[in-house]
Amino acid sequence: MKKSLFLLVMMITLSLSFANAQKTNLIFFSESGEQFYVILNAVLQNEKPETNVKVTDLIAPSYKLKILFKDSTIAPLEKNLMFNKGTETTFNIKKNNKGEYVVRYFNEIPIAQAAPPATGQSVVVFSASGPSEPVIVSSVSTTHTTSTNVNNNNYSEGISGGVNVGGVNMGMNINTHETGAEGTSSTTTYSTTTTTTTTTSSAGTGIQTNPKQPQQQEYIMPGYSGPVGCHHPISPDDFASVKNTISSKSFEDSKLTIAKQVIASNCLLSSQVREIMMLFSFEDSKIEFAKYAYSYTFDIGNYFKVNDAFIFESSIDELNTYISGLKK
Repeated sequence: MKKSLFLLVMMITLSLSFANAQKTNLIFFSESGEQFYVILNAVLQNEKPETNVKVTDLIAPSYKLKILFKDSTIAPLEKNLMFNKGTETTFNIKKNNKGEYVVRYFNEIPIAQAAPPATGQSVVVFSASGPSEPVIVSSVSTTHTTSTNVNNNNYSEGISGGVNVGGVNMGMNINTHETGAEGTSSTTTYSTTTTTTTTTSSAGTGIQTNPKQPQQQEYIMPGYSGPVGCHHPISPDDFASVKNTISSKSFEDSKLTIAKQVIASNCLLSSQVREIMMLFSFEDSKIEFAKYAYSYTFDIGNYFKVNDAFIFESSIDELNTYISGLKK
């Protein structure tokens, strides 16, 4: 009895360890303290800009990263992240030798050895669906100066203006001059300066929704009300192009590599995952792709449909075991 109980405890412990090992944490920090947003697979992770962000509970081995700075004069950064699952991997945002901002791998430790959140670190659980990236709006400042000089019946007027948008300066000067009859009157100068500064922000974050940018409507799949794994499925035309690209490759490894690269920044339907699986010749490739694609599938409640692409029943069991481990 004691032996059976011991074995049961060991099995539960190993199952929990396996489940935890499948999840990954990512940490991003700016070396010089610049505030930024983390966007993974086109989904915003932190709601306000931070200098140090930890994203937890990621289940895929790669993501499409975009770093958007609060300072609009700094160009956004984009990078395809590849990392080992079951780790806490840290990336540094810094300037390289050319003075350009880059994202660099910093270090990696097993997730079981991960330290508690650091002081000032923002911790967010990975979201596969949510708001799109914010629109950064910089301040706009306009200065208009008018000067009028009257001297010896001579009349002159000057107008100067300047606009600063996102660190770009534009200026304009106009001068007019008229000469009248000669005289000995005194000089009188009139000067008027008007400065207007407009800053559009939301809750002091410096972000707003661009009213001219159409918002993507939430996708509703007819007849489906189950769990959702990603934001918005790829369009039929784009999917057809993806299939053609994969089919054009002669070698199995090349097909698998391209298939993973393509879906890493897209969202598929279960039926589309099955169609791509049918492009592979070997069962191992189908299993590997089915595991990888699960995190990029909209209707994950329908994922049983991909089983039709397998040849052996054991492949279905292996996929189900993998998915069950992700849900623990």
